[in-house]
Amino acid sequence: MVGTLVNAGAIVAGGGIGLAFKKNMPEKYQDVYFLAVGLFTLLLGIQMAAPMEHHLLVILSLIVGGFTGVWCKLSHRTTQMGNYVRSAVKSKNERFTEGMMTGFLLFCMGSMTIVGAVEEGFGKTSNLLLTKSVMDFFSSIMLASGLGAGVIFSFIPLLLFQGGITLTVAVVGKDVPIEIIDSIKAVGGIILIGLSFNILKIKQLEIINLLPSLLFISLFVWLKLRFPEWDVLQYMILPK
Repeated sequence: MVGTLVNAGAIVAGGGIGLAFKKNMPEKYQDVYFLAVGLFTLLLGIQMAAPMEHHLLVILSLIVGGFTGVWCKLSHRTTQMGNYVRSAVKSKNERFTEGMMTGFLLFCMGSMTIVGAVEEGFGKTSNLLLTKSVMDFFSSIMLASGLGAGVIFSFIPLLLFQGGITLTVAVVGKDVPIEIIDSIKAVGGIILIGLSFNILKIKQLEIINLLPSLLFISLFVWLKLRFPEWDVLQYMILPK
């Protein structure tokens, strides 16, 4: 968990510096910043999703995961959590929850998060997460300068998500197949593409509802690898 803890600290430190800049940053510069971040997020998402295999499993996981997110009221609950934290710290920033969730998705949906957390869970190395921490430090400076204090508190869901992957792998993981990691990255890339639409204000999507898709793609790919003779669409009904 060393890499994740350092990562969380880097976001808090960078976000604190960003808040100081926010007071002196004109709105027109904030708009340009979010244009740049939105376009970069779109490109990053496309790069992560483009090499995907198991296309059918990816779309299936997005649908089932999205239904699960809606059923669990995930978007509503995360908004409630953000509002609770905002109330607890007595922040007057109206974009607090947006900053918290945007920061979490930007910091956690990248390939470095997934691969780095898995590597640390195996006890191999924390180098990838430490490198990510440096990158997130500078990213949080700019993001907090635009969205405010909520970005700082994105370390809370980051600890739960990134740390959860590390602990899960450490407890139950042996050798996670590369196919599962690649598929998780592909779904994460699609989620980033959706996030870019929000940042660019093209359309506001409840992208948080798709987070369970990361679990479902892991399950579906594992089943495909475990039972290669079974057809994916028929798995829940009959074997071939």
